[in-house]
Amino acid sequence: MELQIIQPKKELQLNPVTPTITLESSLNKPVFKPKPFIEANTLEVELNHLKNDCIVPVFSKDNERTISHNEFIQVAHECASIVFPHHHFDAPEIRVSHIVKGRVPSAVNKPVKELLDHERTIYYERMAFIIRIPSITENINGNDIALTIGGVRAYNQENLYSKKTFEKFKFFIGFQNMVCCNMCVSSDGFVDDIRADSYNGMRAKLLDVLQAYQAENHLNSMKHLSQEYLTEHQFAQLIGKARLYNYLPKNDKLQIPELLLNDGQISTVAKDYYQDESFCRNDNGDINLWSVYNLLTQANKSSYIDTFLDRNVNSFEFSKGLAKALNGDSTYHWFLS
Repeated sequence: MELQIIQPKKELQLNPVTPTITLESSLNKPVFKPKPFIEANTLEVELNHLKNDCIVPVFSKDNERTISHNEFIQVAHECASIVFPHHHFDAPEIRVSHIVKGRVPSAVNKPVKELLDHERTIYYERMAFIIRIPSITENINGNDIALTIGGVRAYNQENLYSKKTFEKFKFFIGFQNMVCCNMCVSSDGFVDDIRADSYNGMRAKLLDVLQAYQAENHLNSMKHLSQEYLTEHQFAQLIGKARLYNYLPKNDKLQIPELLLNDGQISTVAKDYYQDESFCRNDNGDINLWSVYNLLTQANKSSYIDTFLDRNVNSFEFSKGLAKALNGDSTYHWFLS
């Protein structure tokens, strides 16, 4: 199976070569204005805002600086341009949350209402971004999906009161459904605990993830979901068991595959089974697992940044497990029984 390349028509290159795309040259406006890939309590910001308006937190015991949000985005873009040198990239879509406010020393005694803009300092505790590669696409069940990279940085997972140490990042390569802008991320293209203490150290680790990603395996798995269907009764059983799952005794829960979506998100899935324009049930009440998967990832948009990717990957593994259960595998049978 070949990935569909829109333009230019060249083979997908997976070996590092000299980059031919710079971050500055590709930071134009996106081709379209999509829905956010994550919502929750996030705010969309530009890369220049992170560069020019935000301070960089430090490790307090030695005053060594952290790797900034904008540096993470830049090194990810650089790595993508090495692995995919003949393709163009959309501008990064950046979402932030949990703003941390401060002030310069000269304004330490000023009332808040009298602070001037240059006397305020800010940074964001949590940041998520994606960069689409719109020239690499595929179609699943009538939905165009585009190759996408992205990552998450959450300072709340760092001990900034200590000395400088390895910092934690999450990074992925997968696809984005252009119908709804849901992220399609598999465990093979996701690393939830990249540790780096320098730009170069991070660069090497991101390149490893990009070069190891098996796009065709991921695509085949997603296409298989579109061929498996749940009846209305099975879907109702799934929703009921998913609601029960979060209240199971600990020992019982250990015997069942993990489902990370919370109770409110499962309710959203149930509502969208009837109301979603793109992924609702058919006239007979049946729904294919590609649609179920997208209902799960749609509901996941309400997650906080630091749990977003983990739940997204879990939604994919859960959907694949349901497909196996329909074909006799007992591992996920509990959710449909």
